[in-house]
Amino acid sequence: MGAGRAVPRLPAGRTPLRLGTRRSALAMAQSGMVAQQVEEATGRAVELVEITTYGDVSRENLAQIGGTGVFVSALRDALLAGTIDFAVHSLKDLPTADPEGLVLAAIPVREDPRDALVARDGLTFERLPAGARVGTGSPRRMAQLNAWARSHHLRIETVPIRGNVDTRIGYVTSGKLDAVVLAAAGLNRIGRLAEASELIAADAVLPAPGQGALAVECAASNPELAAQLAELDDPFTRAAVTAERSLLAALEAGCSAPVGALADLVADGQTTELRLRGVVGTTDGTTLVQMSITGPVPASDDEARALGRELAAEMLAKGAAGLMGERTP
Repeated sequence: MGAGRAVPRLPAGRTPLRLGTRRSALAMAQSGMVAQQVEEATGRAVELVEITTYGDVSRENLAQIGGTGVFVSALRDALLAGTIDFAVHSLKDLPTADPEGLVLAAIPVREDPRDALVARDGLTFERLPAGARVGTGSPRRMAQLNAWARSHHLRIETVPIRGNVDTRIGYVTSGKLDAVVLAAAGLNRIGRLAEASELIAADAVLPAPGQGALAVECAASNPELAAQLAELDDPFTRAAVTAERSLLAALEAGCSAPVGALADLVADGQTTELRLRGVVGTTDGTTLVQMSITGPVPASDDEARALGRELAAEMLAKGAAGLMGERTP
């Protein structure tokens, strides 16, 4: 049930809403947070339904199994089958194509989108020893970390890793790796942000499109529930991540391609605009295409998508297509 708190008394015959979630500690924490908000918005109890996805059981690198959708397909199947009422995903795991029969009912307020370094002895990135082994399962992070190291005349080795937060941090505490890079939002949601030795500035490493945001999805055939879930939606977060995901889609890149993007507000004291930054690079960091575009804060999803497509066109013109190992069919 929702986060161990007292829930409103249910009217006779009203069954709890079933929230589908992955089984990991992070997914359960995220889903528990959303469950509490949904209980408050709807007056109905919420029960978590644990679902195992292909990405949870496969030990292959995400780039090898085509990261797009491997953590969400089983949840979406359960939604379409009616065995759950709604699902919570990490937005960065969602394929950019809209799924038939489902609706993205809410994107709540975004957590910190940055990456975090967890390093031995509390070291920051620039103080890592020569030849430091840095673990990450993300080609996006590899590309930018290697480029960042090169810009500071550092020599590092990026090591592909998989596993949950405990497993990844365990590589550092056991001495197998000097550092690992994780999403700051995930660490914060499970109460472990204090273990990060550095929050990595977006100027150094752009996050994955949608990183730090959650997606609340339900069946399109249940418009009443979709309307209730929409109370959790944050319009600015939706505009920002829509622009980021539009960039990813226009690049024809999947979740495991080395693409970073971040939309944020910039103000000069008189006007506030939305800045969208994007990066594509080779995983060794030798070549990056990094660009940005700024425009009015989008008033609709269509305007946000247009901003993403515009930046993608500029990046493709600069050679971005040749830097992505994976292209979607």
